[in-house]
Amino acid sequence: MDVRIPDIGDAQDVEVIELCVAAGDTVAVNDALIVIESDKASMEVPAPLAGTVQEVLVSLGDLVNEGDAIVVLDAVEEAAGDAAGTEETAQEATGAADETAFQAPEQPRGGESDGLEKLIGELDQLIDSADAGTKSDDEARPGVTGAPAVEVTHDPSAPGAKVYAGPATRRLARELGVDLGEVPGSGGHGRIVKDDVKAFVKQSMAAEAAPARGTAAPAIDFSRFGEVEEVPLSRVQARGAANLARSWAHVVHVTQHDEADVTDLESFRTSLKAEAEAQGAKLTPLPLVMKACTRVLADFPQFNASLNPGVTALIHKRYMHIGFAVDTEAGLVVPVVRDANAKGVLQLAGEIERLSAAAREGRLKPDEIQGGCFTISSLGAIGGTGFTPVVNAPEVAILGVARLTTKPVWNGEAFAPRKILPLSLSYDHRAINGAEAGRFMAALTTLLADFRRLAL
Repeated sequence: MDVRIPDIGDAQDVEVIELCVAAGDTVAVNDALIVIESDKASMEVPAPLAGTVQEVLVSLGDLVNEGDAIVVLDAVEEAAGDAAGTEETAQEATGAADETAFQAPEQPRGGESDGLEKLIGELDQLIDSADAGTKSDDEARPGVTGAPAVEVTHDPSAPGAKVYAGPATRRLARELGVDLGEVPGSGGHGRIVKDDVKAFVKQSMAAEAAPARGTAAPAIDFSRFGEVEEVPLSRVQARGAANLARSWAHVVHVTQHDEADVTDLESFRTSLKAEAEAQGAKLTPLPLVMKACTRVLADFPQFNASLNPGVTALIHKRYMHIGFAVDTEAGLVVPVVRDANAKGVLQLAGEIERLSAAAREGRLKPDEIQGGCFTISSLGAIGGTGFTPVVNAPEVAILGVARLTTKPVWNGEAFAPRKILPLSLSYDHRAINGAEAGRFMAALTTLLADFRRLAL
């Protein structure tokens, strides 16, 4: 027999959006054959009889109307009351076609969410909106008998498994971008209901909001390829990895590279070495860079700030605590020089040396690793011409300092050897735009080129 599109009201040219069977499949009464969608609702076309599918007469994307043949079915069993059941199914399809179209709310722009709780709240509102226009899959319409559940257990993990869900659930899943094949069903005989879709989306959102606990790398037995040794991460490394993963997942990173001519600055630093040693400090380029940063941060306060939780405002900080990265045996540690803007270069050198020693010995106090506004990560003499430092959230920017080198620079008449310091500024694009970052770097390189400008 030919199975045809039932009465679907005044809907015309409805689209075939899913094929639930293929030639050779065995179906029971009310098994879904195809799913069609009008501009108002989607619905399943069920099998009126049990049997074997001989041929599917439509393809995905085809437009069909009432009475069009969709499947050739070799019926093997005809139960009493099938005609009545078919009529009821047609009535249900007609009612579904008259349902109010589900409108998804405008998606929040990146960074304009209050976090996971707000997203889940918006999801709940979205579900409620859908419920207002579409009855629950498990709830029959007044005066209409719904199609009975198919006597098949739904296993979404099985390859090629059929998906058993009603039109309202399928519509909701498409609006939310959910693959029903991945959703476990809690309804009768494994049928997927809207609460299952809601729970699936919440679980996915929670996993994205906690990337450190999110999708793990696939388990691979490396011992199959040779001898291995598993070395646990230190507590510092594990915590740092979680912080970096969270920052990388939630901060919109952009990195801008530049070079500063620090020839004169290096001469100035060399002249101060003896004085610094007399005070028990070692004067490296870092204190000078840090002092220059405090001046530029004062001129560009958006870099000395943090985004509020709703990503609707910048929290400007009236204090200036500068963090700097220290490489220790336990892992990377970022001590914080408090009120760096109020300290001179030699004071900064002493603080950096003291905090670096405490970090390597594991003696940093809680207030010495908290409250940073801006971070400097210096590779010093290790090497490299530049790198992309990861923003130390909730800060909005970090400065990477690579190895100082000597390069020939054209001075208008000839090439002259100059000491060049590569700089890399990573920033949160939600808080800082490219033009602001460019001006920040221009001001910093100018100040490093002529340190006397600090007195202006």
